[in-house]
Amino acid sequence: MAYRTTEARLDRDQALRERILACALQRVSAGGFAALTMQALADDVGIATGSLYRHFRSKGELAAEVFASASQREVDALAVQLRQPGSAAQRLREGLQQFAARAWHSRRLAFALIAEPVEPEVDEQRLLYREAYAELFIDLLEEGRRRGEFQVDQVGLAAACLVGAIAEALVGPLSPPARAARAAGHPSLELAQVSASLVTFCLRAVGAKESTR
Repeated sequence: MAYRTTEARLDRDQALRERILACALQRVSAGGFAALTMQALADDVGIATGSLYRHFRSKGELAAEVFASASQREVDALAVQLRQPGSAAQRLREGLQQFAARAWHSRRLAFALIAEPVEPEVDEQRLLYREAYAELFIDLLEEGRRRGEFQVDQVGLAAACLVGAIAEALVGPLSPPARAARAAGHPSLELAQVSASLVTFCLRAVGAKESTR
């Protein structure tokens, strides 16, 4: 009986931990990591603030896990797209378009993941996930080079450059000032413009033909 009680307690703790993370992700999606305070999150979950620290030692640890969870979804989505049938150049094009579209439809969260100032624990995760994205591009670039579709000498460096280009292309349009300008009806870059420019730049960077479909 004692074992079953302990197992049930562990299940409850795990369920509560998952609820905490889900509520934390909702907060970051709506207001960025700045909106993720322990007091507000405890109120969302319906528990005492002290109870959060049974599951996460600090806000930084919690924020890092939220970042990792949200980022892994994006890595997985990009991996699926880059591994679809078709030419390497076509998959690169469509992967970039998909990534931009997903960022555009969750702009606050995307900006938080890409560029919002955060705790050191989150910055560590940010570096790890930049490497995860680069690994996906390394695989595609190597395949494209073997097929004669891409002209790149240093595949690892080129992959890192692609990751940087994606972040820099999106951070401005996703930033708080850009979102405020858009909400006020002022002229601003739209998804199609950003996506097209990003695709053109990246295809040129790896020596692919821009017209590749």
